[in-house]
Amino acid sequence: MTDTELRAESFEIAWKYLDQSGLLTGERRDAARFILNRIDRMMRGGERRRLLLSNAAIDAYRLRPVLVTLDA
Repeated sequence: MTDTELRAESFEIAWKYLDQSGLLTGERRDAARFILNRIDRMMRGGERRRLLLSNAAIDAYRLRPVLVTLDA
């Protein structure tokens, strides 16, 4: 499996899980960028296990800081 295929499959797993669970919030482009950035960082560090890449991206997305605006 090429790195491109690994990246795409890991992203697809993470995206489907987050979408089906209703956890995707905000702008989808920003969510996709966040997930891919996490996968890319791990791949640059040498990780090649697809499920570990996707699960780490899911966890990072779920735990990311979210800006909350308060109406005064």
